[in-house]
Amino acid sequence: MTAITDSGTTPRKATRPPSDSRQRVRKYTSDQVPLGSLLLRLLAGLVVLVVFLLPYLIMFFGSVKTKAEIRSVDPTYFPTEWHWDNYVTMWSTPETPLAQNLISTLVISLCATLLVLAVALPASYYTARFRFPGRLFFLFLVIVTQMVQPAVLTSGLFRQFIALGILDTWAAMILVNAAFNLSFAVWIMHSFFAGIPKEVDEAAQLDGAGTFAVLTKINLPLVWPGIVTAVVFTFVASWNEFAASLVLLTTAGNQPLSVALTKFVGQYETSWHYVFGVSVVAIVPVVILFMIIEKRLVGGLVAGSVK
Repeated sequence: MTAITDSGTTPRKATRPPSDSRQRVRKYTSDQVPLGSLLLRLLAGLVVLVVFLLPYLIMFFGSVKTKAEIRSVDPTYFPTEWHWDNYVTMWSTPETPLAQNLISTLVISLCATLLVLAVALPASYYTARFRFPGRLFFLFLVIVTQMVQPAVLTSGLFRQFIALGILDTWAAMILVNAAFNLSFAVWIMHSFFAGIPKEVDEAAQLDGAGTFAVLTKINLPLVWPGIVTAVVFTFVASWNEFAASLVLLTTAGNQPLSVALTKFVGQYETSWHYVFGVSVVAIVPVVILFMIIEKRLVGGLVAGSVK
């Protein structure tokens, strides 16, 4: 490149500002945690783990002890003899038909969860996608119902189910659990549906998809995390429900595990080994659910990030 002077006769090369001969090299270094800090973190994690697992470990160890060993004056954490037969004999105890209680709990929890999904999915999709008169008031009423607990309404529900002829049936508890968990499911899935751009629905409708197809084939894969959250919350709440089941279910075989567990606690004597054993059995289905849901949750997150 050349430049002309003011006289217009002598060309000369344009000068550039001297560049820094030293090249700047960005160095990426991995974070090196001191050994002492790493050990402290591991120790803190182990302490938290022990705090959370200790009640379950004590419950498990108590389930394989004898009644006399649990009530001994000098108790021990670990059993002197492992009585695995406790998990066999507890199913045939005269206090309660435990197998029927487990089936009742599974049926009530699963049916209540499916009923909540069947109602909450279209309700949350419609309130998130369409504007209609009284929409905000409707959402307000939905969240208000979350403030009311089944124990407060047990007397009214008792009279109502007598009139309907479904007292002391699985149907009564399915309706109760579904009704009191529906509001949370609607709100959590409403927020997920509202986060999906409307252009996604409009593009599907231009391709000829109807409203039902847009909901099931387009939106549902994108809101898997919300569906998973609603399923976990509803199932666990239905599984652990106690107050309404105690009042509305009078037949021993229809009662869930949460109520059947109290049958081993008597006025003068408590079969603690059976209490611990039933508690361990009651935890297993919930743990299995979380193991299944974890994979679905990861798949839902991936499906929601790729369009």
